[in-house]
Amino acid sequence: MNVLDSVDALIELKVPDDSAGVLRLVKDLITLRNATEHQLSVCAAVMERLGVAREAGSTTSKLLQANGAAPSAAARWVRVGTGLVNLDRTAGYFRDGFLSTEHVDAIVKGLHHIDGRSEVGVTTEERSGYESTLLSHVISGAPPAEVEKTARGLGNQIADDTGGPPPAEDPSLNSFDFEVNEGRLVGRFDVDAQIAEKVHSALSFWSKPRPQPDGSKDPRSKTQIRADAFHQLLDCGGGGGDGFISAPRTEVNVSVPADHPNRASLEWMGPITEATAAMLACDSTISSITLDGQEVPIDLSPPKRLFTGLVRKAIIIRDTCCIKCGAPAGWSDCHHIIYWSNGGTTTVGNGCLLCRTCHRAIHYTEWEIEMGSDGHPWLIPPADVDPLRRPLPAYNRRTMTLAA
Repeated sequence: MNVLDSVDALIELKVPDDSAGVLRLVKDLITLRNATEHQLSVCAAVMERLGVAREAGSTTSKLLQANGAAPSAAARWVRVGTGLVNLDRTAGYFRDGFLSTEHVDAIVKGLHHIDGRSEVGVTTEERSGYESTLLSHVISGAPPAEVEKTARGLGNQIADDTGGPPPAEDPSLNSFDFEVNEGRLVGRFDVDAQIAEKVHSALSFWSKPRPQPDGSKDPRSKTQIRADAFHQLLDCGGGGGDGFISAPRTEVNVSVPADHPNRASLEWMGPITEATAAMLACDSTISSITLDGQEVPIDLSPPKRLFTGLVRKAIIIRDTCCIKCGAPAGWSDCHHIIYWSNGGTTTVGNGCLLCRTCHRAIHYTEWEIEMGSDGHPWLIPPADVDPLRRPLPAYNRRTMTLAA
């Protein structure tokens, strides 16, 4: 059989213009897709067994990606292909195109989970019974997530029977999965009670509602509050023992092309705007790497922790809160009035407190900040807020006038 002939036939396929015809075609194409993914999983397993990728100094998943597969699909083919050993019924349904690769993957992962939950291990006969249970759920129409949920229930039952730890206290169940999607990090985690308690305790300090300056309720949703709290946790890691918020602890690598300094890029997340690069430079540990036209580093600035120690404490004492909206100092970053990337110094006279929301506003809108002759920061509103752009004092000095 020449697979390319089948590909050509598929390319030339005409989609019927009637409801019955198109539904029949969809069913046939889904069956074809499932059978194709079965063969790809078999290929992945054979590549693993023969060490094809190792000969090239790579992995099977990366080799599949190099040939056009998406990362998640490549990983799934390897996992399914190697996991179908001794799962003859599941493999048969998959081969015939009756099961989707996602359902088969749920069965494979579910059985792996059940194996791991037993203190003494499961027998071949028991494993076959668990396969039948999960397979019956798939055939009855259960989605992959429901199949995995059933497997977790079976695993918990086995742990109870064999003296294993309860699911809430079993670290072997911990998982933390994420992927980059359109420049954003998307993921999910499932952790035991010990880690969960630490997460709750760490985030609770930063998850308190933040009223607006006029006293109205915090407009953020609960998920936005948690996301902001997670961001703040990464930056600060908690409060200082002397009552001052500790300095940022997150290290960030920013690559900057020498011929296009406005095209900065993060090590993990890729290209970012110039405004985001400037905002990162305010309150992170930054390593700036300058690259020539051939992507070769030509200048590397050593990591520098910004606004730490006495400088940070002095700014907190002077400003007491976010200078724009009045949010507490614990929710605020230290911002370079003259950007660090433009030569601004890390000093009390060039720093001020801005909460995360106001910090974004300064970097992404027309708001400006100037240090007054009184030694305090002043805000310059954009013209659409005040056509005369009259300076506003910091929030903790709003009762004062510019003349005073």
